[in-house]
Amino acid sequence: MRVIVQRSKNASCTIDNEVVSKINHGYVLLVGFTHSDDLEICKKMAKKIVNLRIFEDENGKMNKAIKDIGGQILSISQFTLYANPYGGNRPGFTDAMEFNKASQLYIDFCNIFKDEYGIETGVGKFGADMQIALVNDGPVTISLDSVNFK
Repeated sequence: MRVIVQRSKNASCTIDNEVVSKINHGYVLLVGFTHSDDLEICKKMAKKIVNLRIFEDENGKMNKAIKDIGGQILSISQFTLYANPYGGNRPGFTDAMEFNKASQLYIDFCNIFKDEYGIETGVGKFGADMQIALVNDGPVTISLDSVNFK
């Protein structure tokens, strides 16, 4: 599982000229799955994301987590995080999880934030052509990969 975490002042997801989800201060997550991912990996990733201390405290140091600031999450499915661009000029996507399995795992992952941590979470539509607008805060962008979990 790969997740790009972008600290954001505000963000929105538009599909067919309709805003389907938007947030104020918090994270935009770009989320991709590979074949070996499961619910346990999603739970570990969500815990890491919720506890990342990348918001500034009163001294200007990145020392607060999203739960400390009452932040929100906009989660966007992104199978292209598993693109392999090295075999030629057209990326291959064989490392990305199959659509139906990834779709369900994505729903489960997003629900963890609401159900276990009480964080308001907006989502895009899995597999849709989405336009994402965001104001990066900092900018601060963190790349997480579940292969690094011990």
